[in-house]
Amino acid sequence: MTMTEGQRVGKQRAGWRPDRLREQREAHGLTLEKAGERLREVAERAKLKGIPAANPQTLWQHEQGEVYPGPHYRRAYCLLYRATEPDLGFRTALPGEETSFKLTPMDDRLNGAHVLAVERAVHRISPGSEDAGHFALQQRIIDAWKRRHTGGDPHRPVLILVGGYAGSGKTELARFFVQLTGWPLLDKDPLTRPLVERLLVALGGDPNDRHTELYRERVRSVEYDCLMQSAMANIKCGISTVLSAPFISEMTDPEWMQRLSNRAASMGVDVFPVWVRCDEESMREYITFRSAARDAWKLARWDEYMATIDLDLRPAVPHLVVDNRLGTAVTLADQARQAMGAMYA
Repeated sequence: MTMTEGQRVGKQRAGWRPDRLREQREAHGLTLEKAGERLREVAERAKLKGIPAANPQTLWQHEQGEVYPGPHYRRAYCLLYRATEPDLGFRTALPGEETSFKLTPMDDRLNGAHVLAVERAVHRISPGSEDAGHFALQQRIIDAWKRRHTGGDPHRPVLILVGGYAGSGKTELARFFVQLTGWPLLDKDPLTRPLVERLLVALGGDPNDRHTELYRERVRSVEYDCLMQSAMANIKCGISTVLSAPFISEMTDPEWMQRLSNRAASMGVDVFPVWVRCDEESMREYITFRSAARDAWKLARWDEYMATIDLDLRPAVPHLVVDNRLGTAVTLADQARQAMGAMYA
């Protein structure tokens, strides 16, 4: 069942302070109507979906605590007021979370605020195992971003696998890496969906099936084979590439990962597995708002679906972790995009 914006009642959200949203609006000298206009403008620039009219009544309901803003509204509010979710009172901060993320005005971009914004976002990548080289990947991404307008990359090509459960935010993080580096993105769903749907129908199944034995045993391997062959075509040409897919079975299979690493190493390519950590409530919210047909089974049988998930699951090989619980990493990525937009405007 798809939940509507109005079904998310603020009083049911622990740590929500709707008064802070109103205080931010008033501090910026905005009326409800003007705030709605700015919210739509911000959402359009950031290419956020799910921001409808943003009319004064909706904003008033958010500020009064009658309706808890959905994920896309919260992201737009954070961009509009250049603040984090804890700043705006949407929730309490996670332990150790940076709760204040201030950016300088656009005219002051030469003081390096854009670099600080990017580095803060990229530093969400942390070691998921003791022998994971997270500093190496952080530096490679930042270096690639800095060199985009000067050309040339003295490093070996990189293959980044961004994995995690449905709704964890892996696609957003993968897109952020791509926007920083200019490397191509191969996202499993848009890359393979037409093939998967036609294959499922040809086998007598549902085109939106992602949970039955038919999909798991006869289709899934073909889907991932298409993704990985596309990746290999890139890295054979020396092109660093970012992959976005759950990679649940793959990252937890040491032999699969070793074969990939060996094959990549033979071509002079480094492999970095990145696992996106998230919480159940945020995943459900993301899945609900994207309204994809392939997610209908998950939403209709959420408890049954969650029984198949281990939120503590981690790859069985040296890997990196991006903590996106409560959308923290995506928020920082949004802020960094905003800073980059200010720089290159």
